[in-house]
Amino acid sequence: MNKYKIDYQSPIGIIEITGTEKVITSVLFADREKVEYGFYEDFPEFMKMCYQQFEAYFAGNLQSFRFPYEVKGTAFQKDVWTALTTIPFAQTASYLDIAKAIDNHKAIRAVGSANSKNQISIAVPCHRIIGSNGKLTGYAGGLWRKKWLLEHEARIAAANK
Repeated sequence: MNKYKIDYQSPIGIIEITGTEKVITSVLFADREKVEYGFYEDFPEFMKMCYQQFEAYFAGNLQSFRFPYEVKGTAFQKDVWTALTTIPFAQTASYLDIAKAIDNHKAIRAVGSANSKNQISIAVPCHRIIGSNGKLTGYAGGLWRKKWLLEHEARIAAANK
């Protein structure tokens, strides 16, 4: 099965988008300065769609992603990741909120662990998870990126009121 990669140069660093013939398999921040994987016209349409949706998101013109993706993980992790997609744009939730959403109130730490293993950054919005005390908590892309994403969404939401 072919594997495709595109680098998207976002305002907060390079995002590497990986996919197969049929779906996106990861959207992760790359720890490098230069774009290595260019955009090619012969890529599958869903790869182009994903790239274009990230362009629209960072331009402030998209609030929810609709590209096809597939994640690998346990049933519990998939439940957590699905619950993350229900957090509205420019809003936040806590690990406890997600534990309650998946009907597993005592799984707060496990929710945090699953959150940290999310492979579809931003589109599966793990950046919208904050501590119960309202403070920013860990983010695989770095807390500075999490802060930027939350502020970006807040600006867009305020401009659209």
